[in-house]
Amino acid sequence: MLTTEAVDAYLHRMGTKRPEKPTAAALRELHERHVLSIPFENIDFNLRLPINMGADAIPKITEQRRGGGCYELNGAFSEVLRALGYDVTVMAGRVLEDGELGPLMGHLILKVFAEDSAEPWLVDVGYGRGFRHPLRLDSRAPQEDPQGTFELRDAPNGDLDVYRNGSHQYRFETRPRTVDDFRPTLWWFRSAEDSPFLTQLFCTRPTARGRVTLSGRKLVQVVDGTRTKEELPDDEAVFAAYRTHFGFDLDALPTPPAPAG
Repeated sequence: MLTTEAVDAYLHRMGTKRPEKPTAAALRELHERHVLSIPFENIDFNLRLPINMGADAIPKITEQRRGGGCYELNGAFSEVLRALGYDVTVMAGRVLEDGELGPLMGHLILKVFAEDSAEPWLVDVGYGRGFRHPLRLDSRAPQEDPQGTFELRDAPNGDLDVYRNGSHQYRFETRPRTVDDFRPTLWWFRSAEDSPFLTQLFCTRPTARGRVTLSGRKLVQVVDGTRTKEELPDDEAVFAAYRTHFGFDLDALPTPPAPAG
């Protein structure tokens, strides 16, 4: 169990306070604050730095004010939610890449029960094009969200597919997992030449009015539906962009992956 200080530091990083009770409304608020405050990014993969999961990822988020991938963000968030009194189950998914499902255990997501709701919620704060609010896990109807229209569809072998605006995003199994179950796939993501975390470089988060994304020296912003792209002139401008748009400083910049082909 996390200390009170660790939980409060995490909530402070999200710009919110400890809820009085682990309710569905509080979960919705926590999920939104997490998505809007803590970026989805793979900088440390490209810098070849260690990647921690679960509670071990929390200091990176709270002390360095960084973000991370699903293993880090959903893994850390699962521990915070448990400490706040939620019933949390870790589940595994496979992200769709280039029209094909990626490796088993390639995505870590959460099933969460609140004390005032009999229905489970799908929680995912570690996916770049994900939902801002938790989804009703038992519903197969379209669910409107500030990030789009999401839908859960039944898949083979009892799995479920997540669709956003009609496009398939990922498939997940509903059996319980532990964070440690993902260590072999984390090793693959950190080591394989065709790992999507080593062939791409990104740092992104939604904002109240759109989205901001930094990839190498390319800064893309969407504000009220208008998209602008800026090629930053030098390393100092890139350091400043991370500081301005994502709130953290880096000691070194990762080298953007070479274009495929």
